[in-house]
Amino acid sequence: MNAIVTVVGTDQVGIIARVSGFLAERSINIADISQTVLSGNFVMMMMVELSRANTGLDELKQELGKLGDSLNVSISIMHEKVFSAMHRI
Repeated sequence: MNAIVTVVGTDQVGIIARVSGFLAERSINIADISQTVLSGNFVMMMMVELSRANTGLDELKQELGKLGDSLNVSISIMHEKVFSAMHRI
């Protein structure tokens, strides 16, 4: 199962390191990643593979929310199919 993780907030040192470290600790592979900084705003989107994850999606949502709070950014995760359906034209 794949999911999409989005991170949005004010740019600062360590966002990518903290988020990728969080995922690695839970055996979640980053399959693809895109990030940019627009006028001081950090925006990152990752496709992650959850097949080996040692944490369920609902728990991940809560834990990523807490991580986002600690970084002062917004972090969300959703199943790839839900994301694709939401962004279909």
